[in-house]
Amino acid sequence: MLSAGMKAPDFKLADKDGRSVSLSDFAGKKVILYFYPKDSTPGCTRQAQAFAGLYERFRENNAEVVGISRDSTASHARFAEKYDLPFILLSDPELSVIQTYGAWGEKKLYGKTSMGVVRTTFVIDETGKIEKAMYKVKPDANASEVLSYIEGR
Repeated sequence: MLSAGMKAPDFKLADKDGRSVSLSDFAGKKVILYFYPKDSTPGCTRQAQAFAGLYERFRENNAEVVGISRDSTASHARFAEKYDLPFILLSDPELSVIQTYGAWGEKKLYGKTSMGVVRTTFVIDETGKIEKAMYKVKPDANASEVLSYIEGR
């Protein structure tokens, strides 16, 4: 499990437009890296809209928001367009980054146990180190908790 103080694993994934994006592309900025289960589902939509609503404040704090799920680039493009999401969405259908960051695990829903993406958020500092690791976050509170943390409140 990744934790504060560890070097964040670099990665290279496609964004909604098929462009390759690496964590190292953001050197000199904070990165809010959040993993979510699925585009356009109720919880994931609320979480994404919360990050979108606070996006300018993240930018004012020299932070970039990056969301990662298993969904395809085409799904991300539809999701971003439908909800006017201003931040980067990356596609990880092979689960390589999701598993590396410990965001894949057992989930329980309506008494059923299955494997899936567990909502997880990392604050990565300007040098690529994990500043804060948040596991099993709540979709409605995640964005405001992260903003409060980076603003020092």
